[in-house]
Amino acid sequence: MSRTTGSALVIGGTGPSGPYVVNGLVERGFRTTILHSGRHEPPEIPDVVEHVHTDAYDPDAVRDALADRTFDVCIATYGRLRRNAELLAGRVGQFISVGGFPGYRGYMNAPLFDPPGFPVPTREDAPKVEAPEEDEKGFRIARTEERVFDAQPDATHFRYPWVYGPRQPAPREWSIVRRVLDGRARIVVADGGLSLSHFGYVENLAHALLLAVDHPEKARGRIYNTGDQEVLTIRQVIETIAAAMGHDFEIVSLPWEIAWPARPLVAQPWTTHRIVSLARIESELGYRDVVPPREGLARTARWLAENRPAPGGIEEQVLQDPFDYAAEDALLEAWAKALAGVREPVWAGEAPGYGLAFSGPGGRPRSQSSFEG
Repeated sequence: MSRTTGSALVIGGTGPSGPYVVNGLVERGFRTTILHSGRHEPPEIPDVVEHVHTDAYDPDAVRDALADRTFDVCIATYGRLRRNAELLAGRVGQFISVGGFPGYRGYMNAPLFDPPGFPVPTREDAPKVEAPEEDEKGFRIARTEERVFDAQPDATHFRYPWVYGPRQPAPREWSIVRRVLDGRARIVVADGGLSLSHFGYVENLAHALLLAVDHPEKARGRIYNTGDQEVLTIRQVIETIAAAMGHDFEIVSLPWEIAWPARPLVAQPWTTHRIVSLARIESELGYRDVVPPREGLARTARWLAENRPAPGGIEEQVLQDPFDYAAEDALLEAWAKALAGVREPVWAGEAPGYGLAFSGPGGRPRSQSSFEG
């Protein structure tokens, strides 16, 4: 089917990045239809967009709702991806689908590698989860990708990271924002809060999908990692959000083994990094962040402050953050007492240094009092 500036179908379209995708299609001149449950109707979606309300997870319902309609572009972000790809085979000019990083071997199970750790950075051709016992969800994601290309050989598939921004159903940032709103002076991080995990701001992820619409020939049959180009440590995320909200945390680092309050921010049983390579989407489609991640975090924090999840509600249940400040304070007091009892030993020779190759603060001093250029 040849490309026109005619019709576009978005399966989903009302989630965190959905309105940016939908509006991007409308701005490009597409007559745009969104297929979704109808439970959420974001005000950002213009009236010109057609709504088809049905259950995207029910193949029969989708088949009945779409009848024999065809589209120039379909962006599938929701529902039973494999079945929807099969249903639309031969009925769309360009099929764009969205999956996730858990299909990579080790993303959800770091000890699959020895020593444990997701390979950094991971490229699109890295090993995938091969068996359910490695990771049940990741196994399904990897097999779904294969089925998509069986049904739609020219598809473009995007692997999403964790998403942040307005309307995120599992807002990691709420663990920080609520503590700001509750006036907490201290926050716990694990191992310095130096863990790195790829995230993607909603507008940046939508921009990535729309690049495939803009460059269909380049994107045909390709798989792309997506996410922000800058990856912040957990500590940097905390500091960025606190600064945006005019707050100043004392960030207390505890060893992972006892940093229990930090678990919701680490979001895995290890502090190993989870970073993918964006080289393919950068070089082939010209991807660049449209919103700097630090600004995206600030926007997310302000949105959460204005749209506070209910205490003990679904968002906090998903995060598994109890916000038990009495228990956190007891832990911090015990840690302070333990540190107070530790003294630097008397070294037999010189104290351990940073190595003579280090020339930064606290490193090797200059050998001459003045520099001659």
